[in-house]
Amino acid sequence: MHPSDQLPLQKDITSRIDVSRLVRTFYSKVRLHDALGPIFNGIIDDWESHLERLTDFWEMILLQTGPGAGKFNPVAVHKSVDRQVNNSIEQRHFGNWLELWFRTIEELYQGENANYAKEHARNMAHILFFRILEGRSVKK
Repeated sequence: MHPSDQLPLQKDITSRIDVSRLVRTFYSKVRLHDALGPIFNGIIDDWESHLERLTDFWEMILLQTGPGAGKFNPVAVHKSVDRQVNNSIEQRHFGNWLELWFRTIEELYQGENANYAKEHARNMAHILFFRILEGRSVKK
């Protein structure tokens, strides 16, 4: 293979602009996904605000910059979403989400922060699904 035939190396996630690009590219795929689209499109009525909030979240996670940790409560948000869709969120939804997230990262970025974005998302998906199930079993 000739060196000019190789694809250029992708850069890592290093700025809010990079995070925003990742979040916006990813959620454009989510909105069209057969299983995820109906959930997200049925609940989110202000996509611009949602994307900015998610950019804030991932900027905080990946770059340790932005609005700060106290602004986010992913467990409460995901429990609320599950209630709004009649407790229909399943493990496969998190699998679909992770598959799209990983694919989007791999299309756009590579490096330490890109790898951490995958690792953190995987851990977060497990915790969120467990907490959703736990919330369903709590008697009200």
